Amino acid sequence: MITKEQTDLYTRILKEELVPAMGCTEPISIAYAAAKARAVLGEMPVSAKVSVSGNIVKNAKSVTVPHTGGMRGIRSAFIAGLVAGDADAELEVISKVSPEQIEVMKQVLDTFDVEVFTPADARIFDIGITLYSANHSAFVRICDTHTNVVLICKDGETLYENPPKDVERADRSSLTVESIIAYADSVAILDIKETLDRQISYNMAIAEEGLKNSYGANIGKVLLRAYQPDIKITAKAYAAAASDARMNGCELPVVINSGSGNQGITASVPVIVYARGLHVSEEKLYRALCVSNLITIHLKDGIGALSAYCGVVSAGAGAACGVAYLLGGRVQEISHALVNALAIDSGIICDGAKASCAAKIATAVESGLLGLNMYYNGNEFFAGDGIVKAGVENTIKSVSRLAHEGMRETDKEIIRIMLENN
Repeated sequence: MITKEQTDLYTRILKEELVPAMGCTEPISIAYAAAKARAVLGEMPVSAKVSVSGNIVKNAKSVTVPHTGGMRGIRSAFIAGLVAGDADAELEVISKVSPEQIEVMKQVLDTFDVEVFTPADARIFDIGITLYSANHSAFVRICDTHTNVVLICKDGETLYENPPKDVERADRSSLTVESIIAYADSVAILDIKETLDRQISYNMAIAEEGLKNSYGANIGKVLLRAYQPDIKITAKAYAAAASDARMNGCELPVVINSGSGNQGITASVPVIVYARGLHVSEEKLYRALCVSNLITIHLKDGIGALSAYCGVVSAGAGAACGVAYLLGGRVQEISHALVNALAIDSGIICDGAKASCAAKIATAVESGLLGLNMYYNGNEFFAGDGIVKAGVENTIKSVSRLAHEGMRETDKEIIRIMLENN
């Protein structure tokens, strides 16, 4: 059973999390901060300082920024927001860019005086933009989540301040696998239809674009060409192809999950492919997407927004739970599939946003589906097998501890490696 209060809460969580974003969300957050700072300054600056935490560096240095004509990295994201950003559009800040603006971006990138640095006291997610004109300055800082502006200053005067703290959002603490399934079984479809229709439309569109054209390492295409196509291969290929496109400059938006487009893709696209292949009703697809999205959010809540633990592992496990729901599974089947999946690939590291994310998505989806098929074939991992604990919620806690606490030094070493000269 689930209460009306919980139902309303879980619907709010979905609406908070499943929002559109254009391009990889960390460079887009930089662009948003730049656009916000320019709006405060009120004129084009002559120089700038961009402070970013190590994890922002990790997720922004190698990815193509959409609507820039193929520009990559932190400076490019900053310039895009500065030249063409709409500060009111948040994560769609550079969704409307003209060809003329792209040419201006390229010229500004070559000539603009911008210093990029990483402060020692930065929070895990931390972006600060300082702009200087001949007579004025403006500063905008974003912390903890992609659009959480905590400080705005002009000419040294504070215009807005909301010190970094836990961002006000719907409380996730009551999420459990059992309550998520109860919610999916009972929620009124009209309450979630608009949110999930947008996820289906956006994320499948970019998957199809990734299979149609050449992006990055073309992992989606490789899967379809190298293996005998079946529903499992198709699910992996579509999810990977969406990331191929997104990581390599495709100018289509995605609906994110837990602040990540790749996680939004991974939690949704395999479930949609399976639903279409199984010819299930639209209503059953919506309910299965509630399962996959909320389980992904549940897993990520204890891990945190950015860590050395690859977020698509959680999303791949969530997708497998959504597929299990489509097949008629409920608490027992979904719990066992989830534990199996987490036991298989919880060691995948996050080394930033780039082309290889698509391959990691394929691996995460494969592990999730393997965990599901293990259970349906009478096999499972048991408490004491590595980090697996008795009960699905205890295993989730183990993964949260591993990712949030145990991998802190791993995260630092990954960033050090990435910042070395190639």
